[in-house]
Amino acid sequence: MGRAFEYRKARKMKRWGHMARTFTKIGKEIEIAVKAGGPDPSGNTRLRILIQNAKAENMPKENVERAIKRATEKDASDYKEMIYEGYGPHGVAFLVETATDNTNRTVANVRMYFNKCGGTLGNSGSVAFMFEHKCTFKFKAEGADPEELELEMIDLGVDEFYAEEDGITVYAPYESFGAVQKWLEDKGFEIVSGESVRIPADTKELDAEARESVEKLVEKLEEDDDVVNVYHNMKEEESEE
Repeated sequence: MGRAFEYRKARKMKRWGHMARTFTKIGKEIEIAVKAGGPDPSGNTRLRILIQNAKAENMPKENVERAIKRATEKDASDYKEMIYEGYGPHGVAFLVETATDNTNRTVANVRMYFNKCGGTLGNSGSVAFMFEHKCTFKFKAEGADPEELELEMIDLGVDEFYAEEDGITVYAPYESFGAVQKWLEDKGFEIVSGESVRIPADTKELDAEARESVEKLVEKLEEDDDVVNVYHNMKEEESEE
């Protein structure tokens, strides 16, 4: 298995720890997508994928519809997507993606979490170079030959391809997101989910005590309603896969 797949597999059970928080974060992303590209999924590719992601997370249809409606209202919150970078305990690199309607509040909170947990919030670009920005799709291609599909998708920029019982998962540079999505839709394949991910180029292995201090910072960040994703370069334990 490739590095992106194994890293993502190890983190899968930790991501979106609680259902209510999951729905809140997806709802924010839907509102951002609607404001950027309109409320019609047929003409808004990002919204179309987010609706699929919501479905994959068992988010009720009514919640999705409410998020879309909120974004079209006159007094809707104006969410901005901001990325914060820094170092946690033991020199572990952190990259934090947020969606916020109050950047002052968000940066103050993120800085506080870093400081309380023995880390330091850095400047833009301080750790981003340590992560590869990729897109990943999971889709179903009933009756298709996986080997032929893989060869075709390499031309789109796909660099990791995994055929499993419940579908096919692919990874590609983030710049290929639109091309891969369009290709899958043109082929008529069912897209289960599609998202942006950041994969560390190298990971740091820590002992149990050191891991605990890093995980405390991860937990603090993920509990914040403005935080969408938390990435770090601490090596995940095999037991978490």
